[in-house]
Amino acid sequence: MAATDELAFHEFEEATNLLAETPNAATTSQSDALTSREHVAVVIESGIGYRAEEMEEEGDKTSLLQEEKPQPRFWTFDYYQSFFDVDTSQVLDRIKGSLLPHPGHNFVWHHLRNRPDLYGPFWICATLAFVLAVTGNLTLVLAQRRDPSIHYSPQFHKVTVAGVTIYCYAWLVPLALWGFLRWRQGTREHEHMGLYTFLETVCVYGYSLFVFIPTVVLWLIPVEWLQWLFGALALALSAAGLVFTLWPVVREDTRLVAIALLSIVVLLHALLALGCKLYFFQPLPLEHVVPGPKATPLSPSVLLPTSARSMTTF
Repeated sequence: MAATDELAFHEFEEATNLLAETPNAATTSQSDALTSREHVAVVIESGIGYRAEEMEEEGDKTSLLQEEKPQPRFWTFDYYQSFFDVDTSQVLDRIKGSLLPHPGHNFVWHHLRNRPDLYGPFWICATLAFVLAVTGNLTLVLAQRRDPSIHYSPQFHKVTVAGVTIYCYAWLVPLALWGFLRWRQGTREHEHMGLYTFLETVCVYGYSLFVFIPTVVLWLIPVEWLQWLFGALALALSAAGLVFTLWPVVREDTRLVAIALLSIVVLLHALLALGCKLYFFQPLPLEHVVPGPKATPLSPSVLLPTSARSMTTF
């Protein structure tokens, strides 16, 4: 008890001396300071707890809204909207990757990264079909300028032929390839074999066709051996990109199946390039050449002079 009184007297004496030095100063006891600190701590902790509860409630509301939002069906436009959500830099990077294939560089792993798009393949196929039809008509126009005897008429049906051919190849061949690989994966001894999705396969084929767009434009050069050289280079780049991308998937299969599958892929690619070259840049058929005027035999009355004609009349 004496110690408590002595401590209180000591505090009172210090306060008196402080007030004497600074009359405007205010005094607070240790108990008041502890009380204020506890009050501030309680206020901060209550604010943090309230904010945490508020964020938790917002997260619950967001997850609840996502669960309540129905997932779009695959036959609706909303389902495919995410596959067109790409920017220009991504499309250019994927085009560059398709133009520069090399061993160990997988197009799906290095460029798609589990985010295939349909924007690039759709417009690449549309551009290739349009360029094929236009350059096929321009070939006849340029030939007519070199030889006026050639008759040119617009061939609008080439647009339809080019569009149907390119889009069927870019969708049906990947579908058949994906179905075959999925069937091989389902066999008992090949369950560990990796597999690309159908949209990834379509994306690979779509971007592999980009190299043919500048090649078709170069086919306007009226030099036959140069046209075949450009076509062979484009086919080599495009087919190499497909082989390097598909090899990590098919190498887990038997050697015979892997070689046969890659050979069929290259063969179909070569048939597409060869068909486009021979159909849209074929030599001029005979009906496009206007026949020259034929010499008609003159009658004897025309050949005889006027005097001889009058004599024969009598």
